[in-house]
Amino acid sequence: MKLISANIEDLRSLYISNLKKALDMEQKITKALPDLIENSTDSELSTAFRTHLEETKGHVAKVQQLLQKNDGKANTETCKVIDGLTTEASDTIKDVTDPSIRNVALIGAAQQVEHHEIAVYGTLRRWADLLGLTEDARVLLSIEKEEANADKLLTQISERVNVQVAA
Repeated sequence: MKLISANIEDLRSLYISNLKKALDMEQKITKALPDLIENSTDSELSTAFRTHLEETKGHVAKVQQLLQKNDGKANTETCKVIDGLTTEASDTIKDVTDPSIRNVALIGAAQQVEHHEIAVYGTLRRWADLLGLTEDARVLLSIEKEEANADKLLTQISERVNVQVAA
């Protein structure tokens, strides 16, 4: 049951509502990444998570700026998808006892998050284009590219880590 309606009447309202969800998403990821760093036993994977944590802090600031510009405030709306994905990652950390298998599972969990983020920022960027928000679209594209690069790096790491576990 929804207690508060976002009152979405047009594309601009939808855009702002989803920017608020993106801010919530990035803030939650900022809180979740330290657990992934701490529980990874692969140095390259830990470094990738640390690097992405710093990028994610930058994403928080960028989305806050976009919200401030477009809505006058940087409030959030709950991103239910990221709630589920971060819960899955947390459960994985608790459930998988073998460190090598945990690394594989952490990569999988992180890539699910990255794929969601890529979809979110691609959608927001397209809406910004449609609304004539050229600068917003540029910022959103830069975030989308960083998310895609993080996913690509995780794929490269997984190619090594997965083979080691399978051997």
